[in-house]
Amino acid sequence: MNFIALIVAALIPMIIGFIYYHKKVVGTAWMSVTEMTDEKAKEGNMPVIFIVSFILAIMLAFMMNNIVNHRNGVFSLFYGDDTNPLLQQIMDAKGDAFRTFKHGAIHGFMASLFFALPILANNALFEQKGWKYIWINEGYWTVTITLMGGLL
Repeated sequence: MNFIALIVAALIPMIIGFIYYHKKVVGTAWMSVTEMTDEKAKEGNMPVIFIVSFILAIMLAFMMNNIVNHRNGVFSLFYGDDTNPLLQQIMDAKGDAFRTFKHGAIHGFMASLFFALPILANNALFEQKGWKYIWINEGYWTVTITLMGGLL
């Protein structure tokens, strides 16, 4: 596991959020559907919000690493016994075959559609938020998780 990559991947939600939710991108629409105002936004404890957000992003990066890195699955088949000759054969044949940005991004995109969207949409429906709210937030998570998967 590459801990530096996990930390860098955990920065992606913050960077994308800064750009995506800017008023010149979708920030104005997001503020409208969430009934957020500049005054209300200033009431938040931003240091705490950013620290907790970063911790949650580290958790997400850790899980994304397990989704996009197939080597973890191969190792688990052998119960962590990295001396097994069959494991060595597999690693020699396929070792880094699926360790590309494109491969990780595809898994990230799929995770955003099949994990993030159902969770976001389910919560939003019960909160009686509209589809505009759902698609604005899902758009952010699609970009974010796709990039995280690609990096990892």
